Amino acid sequence: MNTTAAQIPNHLVWAILATLFCCLPGGIVSIVYAAQVNGKIAAGDLAGARDSSDKAKKWAMWSAIAGVIVAVLYVVLVMAMGGLGALSNGGY
Repeated sequence: MNTTAAQIPNHLVWAILATLFCCLPGGIVSIVYAAQVNGKIAAGDLAGARDSSDKAKKWAMWSAIAGVIVAVLYVVLVMAMGGLGALSNGGY
């Protein structure tokens, strides 16, 4: 196997983790690109493999960022609703 080919990571683990824990649609796109890397390396398309690897990494990172943003917004919303509930005297 060519030593250059071994240096192109497929980022499949990060794609799966982003899919499971962060953002499902972006994670699926990342998995698709990550799955293309090894096939392109085997076919000798190193430029295509590097491009798929970069896209898989980009989609996994954006999925993780989106998941963190959604989680933070959810916590803020829950805290705000709790604060509004505590401020309103419902007679209880």
